[in-house]
Amino acid sequence: MAANDTIGDMLTRIRNANLARHQATEVMSTKMTRNIAAVLKEEGFISAFEDSGEGVEQRLVIQLKYKGKQRQPIINTLQRISKPGLRVYSNRRELPRVLGGIGIAIISTSSGIMTDRDARRQGVGGEVLCYVW
Repeated sequence: MAANDTIGDMLTRIRNANLARHQATEVMSTKMTRNIAAVLKEEGFISAFEDSGEGVEQRLVIQLKYKGKQRQPIINTLQRISKPGLRVYSNRRELPRVLGGIGIAIISTSSGIMTDRDARRQGVGGEVLCYVW
């Protein structure tokens, strides 16, 4: 399977696995998807992630997180913002606040992948990849 938009594919797979209440999902393993998964884990949206397979067959297994006896997903919405056909950039003064600070925006900066809060704290802007809440 060749995907042109690995980030969009990753977000869709997580969204679909959340709706089906799956424990884990597999996505294509790239440097970008690993960094996004690290941000999601750091912010408490997923419980863990690990690499599996070797070479071209390398995958990233993401363990999803739920709350309560009804297993309500921690992630309510994953929204892709910057797409391959239309890139969205933001400088440090115009970084978005998702739901007034309840959610996060994942930003690709010159200092790496980080949340909007970290980018604001470091005074850097970049490409707005997605919103999560």
